[in-house]
Amino acid sequence: MAICDLVVIGERINPGFKSSKALFDDSDLRGIQALAIKQRAAGASYLNINIGSRALDDPGFMRDVIVAIQEVVDIPLSFDFPGFEVQKVCLDIYDESKAGGNKPIINSIAEPRWEMAEALSIKPSRIVVMASERMENGEGAANKEPQQVLQVAKRMSRRLIEEYGLTLDDIILDVSITTLATDRAGLIKMALDAIKLVGQDPELQGIHMMGGISNIGMMLPPLATDGKPLKTRIERAFMTLARPYGFDTVLATPWHSYEALPDDDFVLNIFKEIIELQGMDAIRQLRKLYL
Repeated sequence: MAICDLVVIGERINPGFKSSKALFDDSDLRGIQALAIKQRAAGASYLNINIGSRALDDPGFMRDVIVAIQEVVDIPLSFDFPGFEVQKVCLDIYDESKAGGNKPIINSIAEPRWEMAEALSIKPSRIVVMASERMENGEGAANKEPQQVLQVAKRMSRRLIEEYGLTLDDIILDVSITTLATDRAGLIKMALDAIKLVGQDPELQGIHMMGGISNIGMMLPPLATDGKPLKTRIERAFMTLARPYGFDTVLATPWHSYEALPDDDFVLNIFKEIIELQGMDAIRQLRKLYL
C-alpha cells in the first residue's frame, strides 16, 4: 500500500516465498511476470530480484527473468546477490530505458566485503550499504551499538562518494531489522537508535535508510491477544517509530499497510515495552502480544 514518501522495494521475487520458489523451479516466466505486475500495481517503486542459487548455476535463466520482468513493468530493479559475477550478469542485461531512465540498485555491499563496490564500475547504480558489519583490526565484526552503525555509514558513504562519484541520494543504508521473536540482545532497539543517529547527523543528510521489514514479525502467530492482526502491526509499530527519523525505504510486500499506528494501539505499546528489554524479560513481555 503506497504511502507518501515511502519507497517500497517489492520483495516477493525471492525463493524464500514458497510460491515464488515454485515459479523458479518450473522456469515459469509468465508466473514471474504476473508477480512483478501484482507488486507494481500494489505500489512498489522497485522490484527486488533474487532467484537464489540458480543465479550462480544458470546465468541464462537470470537474464531471461530480468528481460521478462522488464517487458511488463516500467519500474527499476534491485539485484539482491552477494557475488560480483551475478551482479555483472544482472547489470549488463538491465535496460534503463524500460525503467523510466532510472538506475538499478545493487543489493548489497558491506565494509568487510568492499570489493563488491566494483560492481558500480559496470553500470551507474544506486547501492545498498549493510550497516550490520564493520572492519575492525583487519577483520569483519558485527555491529552491536548505534554509534558503530553511524560510523560505518559515514566511512562507507565517504568512500562511495570519493571513489565512485556517488551522491548521498544514491546510497541506501540497510539497518538490518531482526526478528522480534528471537531478539534477546536488543538489536531492534539498537537499529532504531541508529536510525535516529543517522537521521540527525549533518554529514548524512540525504542518505536513505531501509530494512527488510517482513523479518520483524517472523515466527509470531497471525493474531494478537486483542483478536486483530499481529505480524503486520508489528511491522507498522517499527515503522511508526522509525519513519520520523528518515527511515524512508522498505524491502517489503507492497500490498501490506505500512501506515503509522495510533498512539493507543495495543501492539504498538507492547512493542515499545519489549524493545527496552533483553533476555527472558523480553520473552515474557513478548508473550503478552499473543497469549
